[in-house]
Amino acid sequence: MKKIAILGSTGSIGTQTLEIVRKESDLQVVALAAGANVELMEKQVREFRPSLVAMWTEEAASDLRVRLGDLPVRITYGMDGLLEVAVCEESEVLVTAIVGMIGIRPTIAAIEHGKTIALANKETLVTAGHIIMPLAAKKNVSILPVDSEHSAIFQSMHGENRARVEKILLTASGGPFRGKTREELASMTVEDALNHPNWSMGKKVTIDSASLVNKGLEVMEAKWLFDVELEQIQVVVHPQSIIHSAVQYADGGIMAQLGMPDMKLPIQYALFYPDRRPMDTERVDFFRLRQLTFEEPDTDTFRGLWLAFQAARRGGSLPTVFNAANEKAVALFLQKKISFLQIPELIEASMEHHRTIDAPTVEQILEAEAETYEYIKQKFGE
Repeated sequence: MKKIAILGSTGSIGTQTLEIVRKESDLQVVALAAGANVELMEKQVREFRPSLVAMWTEEAASDLRVRLGDLPVRITYGMDGLLEVAVCEESEVLVTAIVGMIGIRPTIAAIEHGKTIALANKETLVTAGHIIMPLAAKKNVSILPVDSEHSAIFQSMHGENRARVEKILLTASGGPFRGKTREELASMTVEDALNHPNWSMGKKVTIDSASLVNKGLEVMEAKWLFDVELEQIQVVVHPQSIIHSAVQYADGGIMAQLGMPDMKLPIQYALFYPDRRPMDTERVDFFRLRQLTFEEPDTDTFRGLWLAFQAARRGGSLPTVFNAANEKAVALFLQKKISFLQIPELIEASMEHHRTIDAPTVEQILEAEAETYEYIKQKFGE
């Protein structure tokens, strides 16, 4: 029986992880954490019976305690609650499906306690990869990627000599705005941006996909996760989302992982690695598909991707500013307070305003995040 804890159990990755648990009798959920969705958390606790639950706010935790008064479950809240879930003594694997830099401290705590990390929280490596990866190596902890692209890269490296990796081919669907001009993007609405052609994801990640910022974050994550130089990562727009990413080796050979767009495959692969369990999902039909196409990303139109490469090249605390500014910009866009094209403009302004710190500590990372939030608040009164 493999015992798991999940940070972000009520979100897209978290709920799909629980779908897998529901079908696999040798997986057991021992701890769950979420934000404020008390109603869904109550249902999850009643079905999966974890011994420990954390909500982000004290109010949500109090509400949940009343709802679950008939069950023997410990309910806590806040960062202390997330840390408790992360280091839960019963668990072997921590699924970090929580969104944002809030995942840094729990991930570090879990690694220090020897937990295997099923990583779906890309911000952790984007902002603190220089801390996370050496610590994981020191503690001999496996970090198994859950993002479809990073899982594909990981699978394409399985059994291969990583010293012979020449290039990572990081694929992108192009999102709902692929092929559009800046003039067209100027009038795109929130509803337009949320209409992704291939994937079903949370709102924030879907907006990031539309702006290609998500791909920029994935570039930074891949750099740390696979210990490659930035110049070894090439973004390839692949509208069909069948090739989830690939690795090119020194002899010119390319290994790729293909499949239908379904997040449950990389989640299940991380949970049972190196085993491959049967999955009742749609299979790729090449005769129906007929062709796979590829394009270069338009970094002039989708400036967020270009800015991500600039942040990654400079390093230090600048990727934190990139990520924090994007989080706030996306929130403002979802509230219809800024336009779609203002997202990269706000990121760039925040990056230019920041004095970069080399090799920042966790405290300095969080300070850079707070300073970026304050800068945007002053600009927009938010």
